[in-house]
Amino acid sequence: MTDNASVPGPGARGGALALRLALAFVAVALAAVALLAGLTAAFAASDISSLASQQHGELTGAIAVAAGAVWDRNNTWAGADLSPVLDLAARTGTDVQISDAAGHAVASSPGFAAQTGPQASAPVTVRGQRVGTVLARFTGSGINAADGVLQTALLRAIAGAAGLAALLIAVTRAMAAGDRAVRVGGIRAAGELRELAGAFDQMAGTLDRQEQIRRNLVADLAHELRTPIAVLQAGHEALLDGVAEPTPAELGSLRDEVLRLSRMVGDLQTLAAADAASLHLARRRCDLAAVAADAAGSLARRFETAGITVQQQLTPAPVLADPHWLHQVITNLLTNALKFTHSGGLVTVFTGQAGPDAVLRVTDTGVGISAEDLPHIFDRFWRGQQAAQVSGSGIGLAVAAELAQAHGGRLTATSQPGEGTQMTLTLPAA
Repeated sequence: MTDNASVPGPGARGGALALRLALAFVAVALAAVALLAGLTAAFAASDISSLASQQHGELTGAIAVAAGAVWDRNNTWAGADLSPVLDLAARTGTDVQISDAAGHAVASSPGFAAQTGPQASAPVTVRGQRVGTVLARFTGSGINAADGVLQTALLRAIAGAAGLAALLIAVTRAMAAGDRAVRVGGIRAAGELRELAGAFDQMAGTLDRQEQIRRNLVADLAHELRTPIAVLQAGHEALLDGVAEPTPAELGSLRDEVLRLSRMVGDLQTLAAADAASLHLARRRCDLAAVAADAAGSLARRFETAGITVQQQLTPAPVLADPHWLHQVITNLLTNALKFTHSGGLVTVFTGQAGPDAVLRVTDTGVGISAEDLPHIFDRFWRGQQAAQVSGSGIGLAVAAELAQAHGGRLTATSQPGEGTQMTLTLPAA
């Protein structure tokens, strides 16, 4: 008899294979990072060594020129004061020995014999005649220490970058596996690497928020559609079962739910169009006051029917904007004011300039917004306490806010329950 408990099932084998593939992916990525870091370090070290050798040669040549100037003043090494040359070499972190044409030492730095660092030589030439030689040995101080410091700093930067790359790979892999909360976090590294890690975390946070918004949108949409669909289903089943008669009232009720669904679909189309508009705005110079007057005029009959007075205080305010979508923003604000202002109320439309900005304000004397609802009025599908008895899907202000942001502006609101609401659109002035 075979012991089936000891044989892993397809799911276990699949999970183990996925784990091995993930580990192999991470191992290959880390090996690639390590190889790249090693090659970069090797090439960088070679370049720095070459630069240091060139610097040593130029420094030795400069000391030889200084020694030649001393010889030229005396026309001989005998009695020549070479202490300024030795001081110059010491200040640059170099020990030197100066020899005559026959190779006999005529002056040396105190620590020359004990110095075992890299060395270079240069002839001392005066008017085309070789009169001696400078042999320089370089210490780990002064200018000569710069190559070591630079190489150490570069290697540290490469190691830090490699470590950050490995960390980013691991974090990216975790995000791809579905862990949206994983972050690079605070790291001890150079400022640029910390900024890179911070930018990565910011990007991850943005993606997480966008994913959450998408999920909320789907959930809100399902919630909003559930009620009219349930009413339509129940009403049609009642008609089919003979429980209800197809009276004008019953059919009218079903038609109202169909119209409600139609409005929701229309609102979603508007929302999708607004999202697309934020990427494809046809901006041109236009007057915010003229667009506001146009929008108010298109709603004049509705305000008149509702018994609401519209007062226009419009001062020219040029902006660079898409007139079509700007008209949509103002229409949404006016429609919102119309919904929540009782008959006999007043809606004021103001445009003007405030410093570098163009400003539009829509102020109403309506029911106002509670302090609890005010922070949420620009959320999609949000319907506050006062909206319970008013038709709508709760995306008008969300669309207006997104279009304002797409134009480089912002939409804000202030309100007092029972006294009214003021919506303020601020755009960069043209």
